[in-house]
Amino acid sequence: MKYDLVPVEGSELFRVRALRDIPRFGVRAGDLGGLVGGENNLSQTGDAWVFGDAQVSGSAYVYGDAQVFGNAWVSGSARVSGSARVSGDAWVSDSARVYGSARVYGDAWVYGNARVSGSARVYGDAWVYGNARVSGSARVYGNARVCGCTQIDGSELVD
Repeated sequence: MKYDLVPVEGSELFRVRALRDIPRFGVRAGDLGGLVGGENNLSQTGDAWVFGDAQVSGSAYVYGDAQVFGNAWVSGSARVSGSARVSGDAWVSDSARVYGSARVYGDAWVYGNARVSGSARVYGDAWVYGNARVSGSARVYGNARVCGCTQIDGSELVD
């Protein structure tokens, strides 16, 4: 096992506590991590980890070597995997997927059935939602809104 759960007084959430070292992220056995609703939110295999005040709840799942940290929230049935990172005050919710080496950070939101993959970045106050796809080395930032069935890939920048 990689972690156990420590009840948080006055909350339905639990704080994760490392049972083994995760050297790539500087996590040592005994370190406390972020908040989860239960063991169904963070994989016991791989190096995936939730840090600090980040929260993963509902049927959302973080796995592989993914990281969720800062004040980020992952909820609904969202998935964060691969070596993806969700940080800052970002939200990933509903059925959204963030994977590969993608990054979602700042105050960005990824929700609905949206996908962010490859080495794509979504940051600032940007929103990616609906059935939108952001992939490759694309950057979505500022106050950009990417929605519907829009696909952004390659080296496109959307502000």
